[in-house]
Amino acid sequence: MRAFIAIDLPAEIKQALSKLQDGLKLSGADVKWVEPKNIHLTLKFLGEITEESTAKIQGMIAAAAAVNPLFQARIAALGAFPSAGSPRVIWAGIDQGGEEAKKIAGQLEEKIAKLGIPREKRAFSSHITLGRTRSSKDKESLRQGLEKAAAELAGKNLIFCVREITLYKSSLTPAGPIYTALSRENLAIS
Repeated sequence: MRAFIAIDLPAEIKQALSKLQDGLKLSGADVKWVEPKNIHLTLKFLGEITEESTAKIQGMIAAAAAVNPLFQARIAALGAFPSAGSPRVIWAGIDQGGEEAKKIAGQLEEKIAKLGIPREKRAFSSHITLGRTRSSKDKESLRQGLEKAAAELAGKNLIFCVREITLYKSSLTPAGPIYTALSRENLAIS
């Protein structure tokens, strides 16, 4: 099964990010937007895993959650990879809480690599994918929309408490991916 480990976002944060997406959609750019219900912060993409490794991964997530206290996170940036001028991935970034997410992702990366699941080639970045471009259509309009949306975001106070780590199964369908939570592990209370 295809799986990943993530931090869920509260409904009000997903709603605020969905509104930002709505503004960006006005650019007319050719973007596959993430469904608001599926918006999350990925800690580790696992790819295809076996049923046998699922139980081991759940144990590794539980071990990481037990030694990391819950923390506050703030969405404070909006941008694109590799750049706003040449966008492939549209993202919202975390500043407060970014180091905590990075630490947990690093711990999971170390543990999971022992199962033979490849390490990420890129350094971890605390970001939330909002959409992926499918072509360069209207990319200048999208760049301008990103600037406007980033300014809007600066005036918002999108802070939330990260309380758990979730292991998700991802089922790809013609209508888009369906994410099913396989397990949730609570972070430690400090």
